[in-house]
Amino acid sequence: MKTTRYFEEQVLRKRPYIDRRWCEAVLAAPRRREAQPDGRVRHWGEILRPGETEPRILRVVTLADGETVHNAFFDRNFRRVAP
Repeated sequence: MKTTRYFEEQVLRKRPYIDRRWCEAVLAAPRRREAQPDGRVRHWGEILRPGETEPRILRVVTLADGETVHNAFFDRNFRRVAP
């Protein structure tokens, strides 16, 4: 998985509970994908953390290439859209 220096030095330091495999899983099969005005791409996916019974939504932000991870966090404001 390709990452930015920001992801390696800031995101993982601030959020040590983020597992790289979760980011890879979200990128492989996102629940939703959306381009940002700055060209970056948001990907949302469900992650079931060990010891929890309800999945959480992980937002993974990539550069415009759609594969270089720049940011990742659990998105408490994600709203499921009806199909």
